[in-house]
Amino acid sequence: MKFLNKIIHELLAQNQDLSEFNIVLPGKRPIVFIRQILEENNYSGFLPNFFTIEELIDRIAGKQPVQGISLWLFAFDVYRSLGLIPKDDFADFLKWFPTLQKDWDDILKFSESDEAVLQYMFDEERIKEWAQDLGEDDDVPRKKFLNFWRNMNVFLPILKKKLQERNWATSGMIHETAKAKISAFAENTSEHFVFCGFNAFTPVEEKLVRSLLRWNKAQCFFQADHYYFDDERQEAGKFLRNHKTWKEFDDNRTFQWIEDDFNQPKNIKVYEVSGNVTQTKVLPEIFKEIENKTYSNTAVVLLDENLLPASLDVMYGVENLNITMGFPLKNLSFSNAVKQLFYLQKQLEKNKSSYYYRDIFPILEELPKSSEDELIIGNFRTKIEERNIVYISKKLLEELLGGLSYYGLLRKADHTGVYLDMLIAFCKRIKWLEIDDIQYENVSHFENAFRIIKNQLSPYDFEIKMETLEILINQHVNSESIDFQGEPLRGLQIMGLLETRLLNFENVIMLSVNEGKLPLGNSQNTYIPFDIRRYFDMHTFLENDSIYAYHFYRLIQDSRNVHLLYNALSSGVNTGEKSRFITQIEMESSHKIEHLIIENSSEPIASQPIEILKTEIVMERLQKWKEKVSASHLTSYLYNPIDFYLSKILKTSETDEIEEELSVKNYGNLVHYSLQEVYELLKGKVLKEKDLQNSIKEIDQYINIAIEKLKHQPEFYEKGMNFIHRAIAKKVIENVLNHDLELVRNGNTLEILDIEKRFENVDFYLDGNDKISFFGFIDRIDRLNGTLRIIDYKTAKIKNLMVKIDENNVDEYFHNSERKQALQLCIYHYVVQNLPEFWGLPIEMGIWSFAEAKKGVISLQFDKGNIDDAMQSVKNLILEILNPDLSFIENIKPYSN
Repeated sequence: MKFLNKIIHELLAQNQDLSEFNIVLPGKRPIVFIRQILEENNYSGFLPNFFTIEELIDRIAGKQPVQGISLWLFAFDVYRSLGLIPKDDFADFLKWFPTLQKDWDDILKFSESDEAVLQYMFDEERIKEWAQDLGEDDDVPRKKFLNFWRNMNVFLPILKKKLQERNWATSGMIHETAKAKISAFAENTSEHFVFCGFNAFTPVEEKLVRSLLRWNKAQCFFQADHYYFDDERQEAGKFLRNHKTWKEFDDNRTFQWIEDDFNQPKNIKVYEVSGNVTQTKVLPEIFKEIENKTYSNTAVVLLDENLLPASLDVMYGVENLNITMGFPLKNLSFSNAVKQLFYLQKQLEKNKSSYYYRDIFPILEELPKSSEDELIIGNFRTKIEERNIVYISKKLLEELLGGLSYYGLLRKADHTGVYLDMLIAFCKRIKWLEIDDIQYENVSHFENAFRIIKNQLSPYDFEIKMETLEILINQHVNSESIDFQGEPLRGLQIMGLLETRLLNFENVIMLSVNEGKLPLGNSQNTYIPFDIRRYFDMHTFLENDSIYAYHFYRLIQDSRNVHLLYNALSSGVNTGEKSRFITQIEMESSHKIEHLIIENSSEPIASQPIEILKTEIVMERLQKWKEKVSASHLTSYLYNPIDFYLSKILKTSETDEIEEELSVKNYGNLVHYSLQEVYELLKGKVLKEKDLQNSIKEIDQYINIAIEKLKHQPEFYEKGMNFIHRAIAKKVIENVLNHDLELVRNGNTLEILDIEKRFENVDFYLDGNDKISFFGFIDRIDRLNGTLRIIDYKTAKIKNLMVKIDENNVDEYFHNSERKQALQLCIYHYVVQNLPEFWGLPIEMGIWSFAEAKKGVISLQFDKGNIDDAMQSVKNLILEILNPDLSFIENIKPYSN
């Protein structure tokens, strides 16, 4: 820490008792390093006092700072009392006031008079009105803007007066108050102040420093470098060059210090990385280049705070590390769950009868829970997924989740105050659960925020809606972060750019050195136009760029090894453009810069097909499988042997998922179950026209029964695509019944023999006494003009029902998933031949496709070979499955356009 060491040695040379000094710093982070330096110098006296410059100005102003929620509530109460138009409610007020308040603070800090700026804004907009007829419509944007600044000329002066009456002050008002007291403070104080490492001052801060210098009650130590200080084009030295012109710096008090560190030999590497998180994957390789494996003089600077979790993941091998940056509260799971809770409350105001499952599931998943709650939630998910309930009635929710410890949070809140009490109690309760430290901090932050909001709301009589409460919470979440505590004097330092002020490291690694991150560029959220900011000497994005440039150059000027990584991929707001500061160093500095391109060359997740060996235990399971073999098992094997292994050997099944739109599978089941209900009533009868006509009239009733079988709610089919799916299913059923009706009308004899015919223990011999047993269900068996028809329903279209088996292809004819429909019908043919009740009857096998229902049954035909040849091919397929020397190998389907 070269700069801090130099300051301490200078002060010790002036006075061995450092308690005489008040050291003023840009931030509190360097204090611990100063204490270490004093310890290394064997200093045994009292420590100096430490201040940030904000604390010093607060002390001079003597005002009570007010900000955040308390300020918003007070300001709205004042705004409401003025009766201004439009009469915004609190939710609308919060959409514009926080931004305006920051602008107002800027005005108070940088301009001579806030009223002059406010009047100027109003006057300029009024001048524009002369150039364009705005009409009488208040919704015209320019008229709305004019009205806005007219209101602000009334509102802000009164707000300031009301705050002053209570001795409250915003950040800008504190600066304004301090400005009037600085001269007297500088003249009368007996203290001595040391300002260290500052770059940009507000006018009030500059007045304070210069006044103390004039009375010889202060000294300043700047950290500058000739590289950017001497060059007028370098924005990094903009403010320091201005400070050097102060008349307080003369022959007796020189401007200290300007070093020549930046031009010293450095190893600078620039990494073009494909991907944001991919940058963190480069860190272990960079660490290998660092000789000091304690990393005590190394800093990882994250310009994108969202990279912190990914960075920590790759640093598991670092023994000591210290995180000196906050982690955004909004990125944590509990924060997301709280947002979901408020969103749920808003939805309940719109739909008071039911809950949308997607509004409930994320809350249940992300909120911390006890083991008892986990059981209740598990049972709830199973029931909802099993019954495919998209909209959950209040009655059902209470039935399934009523025992949940925080069930009250899921119900419509009677009042925001009651809901806040419930949230506070919930936070207190879950802190007793076994949760990790970060989540504990997260919950504690929210508990504190809920208490603050509750306490701040109590003095006011205006109504706070749930939507307003949500905005308040979101404002809090978006502005808060969890601060980590570590050992700042040991190991690797992980920090943001602002945390590096006054600190220097031998090795600097910066991530996300992209344009838009460094510098931020023109991304100010403000209502005050650029030209007006310039006119009143307020900071614009240009000044902010200069501040960021200084932080960047100052950090690397004392370092020896610099690694600058940027994301080269364009996605979202990221342009994939490296920071212009990198380009400046490349073009203007004398350093030789090494460029590296890091591509995300990860291999596909599965480059080789999965292979499962037929071990002894697998063969045991296959012997068990032989006792109950269905045609669908064989078609599953043809489609993908691994699917067969997972479902038939391991006995696994896919998890239930809620369908907001009816799937192809369940659409087929809907038609299938409906037809089953229709023909179950006609079973054993020779059909007559009247039977089928009556069935056609009752189709809706049969569909309702099928919906019950699917365990779906009737309202699932009342709107949207599901209404259309039901209508299509009804049309398909009509087509099937009309086709049978046409057969009967034409004089054919049609008799329904069985529906969903179950068969089992139908033996099929392989070699010698080795056999398997078929089982399954035949969708429909009827007799048409004396011919037995075995019918299988399919949702898909029919293909490859013309069998061509000869001696050349008989061994592997059915080793083709394209022939799985014919395979299934051949097995049914074999089974029916072996059922005593059907012996001696002529048999016809066929498929009735729902996709082409009007065509009726399409029969299996043998162009070559016969059923015996077909069963020989089936036997070969089964023997392949049972062959211990042949593994189950994944069938990877090629992608096609």
